[in-house]
Amino acid sequence: MSSVPPHRPRGSGDGWVELPDGRRFWGLAGASGLLAVTPEDAILLQHRVPWSHFGGTWGLPGGARNVGESAVDGALREAREETGIDTALLRPRFAVRLDMDVWTYTTIAADAPSALPIAVSDPESTALEWVPLDAVDELPLHPGFADAWPHLKALLAIRRALVVDVANVVGSRPDGWWKDRAGAAARLLEAVARRAERGFPVEGEGALPVVAHWPEVVAVLEGEARPAAAAAPQAVTAVAASGSGDDEIVAQTAALTARGRQVRVVTADRALAERVRAVGAVEVLGPSRLLEQLD
Repeated sequence: MSSVPPHRPRGSGDGWVELPDGRRFWGLAGASGLLAVTPEDAILLQHRVPWSHFGGTWGLPGGARNVGESAVDGALREAREETGIDTALLRPRFAVRLDMDVWTYTTIAADAPSALPIAVSDPESTALEWVPLDAVDELPLHPGFADAWPHLKALLAIRRALVVDVANVVGSRPDGWWKDRAGAAARLLEAVARRAERGFPVEGEGALPVVAHWPEVVAVLEGEARPAAAAAPQAVTAVAASGSGDDEIVAQTAALTARGRQVRVVTADRALAERVRAVGAVEVLGPSRLLEQLD
């Protein structure tokens, strides 16, 4: 936002950042906004009050991040304060970042289960609406949002999924997994779930690159590791293969592709890699690509 709104406590990130060319942006620690989208393809927009920067235009709820606050937490906090939306019901999908060297703005796209109840809950908005995607361009948009909107709209058409060959990933490290296959699988599922909740980092390209994504994660277990599926964290869909783990991975990949997902499969099995590509996987990643992102 352009300044501290009336009757709102000053946050640790509230303040102007001035670029070498004289342009000023609000947020000492950068800013972030929420792009919430419903299954019916409507997005939540805020009509900005006249006293704000580019007042009278429509844009995303958002504002300055507090010092030390993540972009996701900042976007969700600002959205709660400005719209009253129940952010616990939102599921992040991707993040894009505008990087001006000394200032950044991160847009967090998140799926809403429906057009959730909203209400103008602070002085920064004159109206809030769930707007159909095809009607967004008809509104007077905040210039920054107007520039980003074509790129964001294209990204909203993409849904990602990650299928993990648990046996192959667990077996890629000599950490004693052979003594307790179910325990090793459970530890991997927990680590993948932690990363899935935080988002998988991405080294995107271009002026507004994707910097993180939250794919639908499916982990396939087989043999002695199958009991770990029963206690899998909520952030991961764990599937215990009734027969061949490879056959189940191919079936899951085909089913996700049929649902319109861009599917990436984690395995080092070359024969399996050929099979999942044949049913629509867009990429096959080696276990090290996944493991290097886990803690």
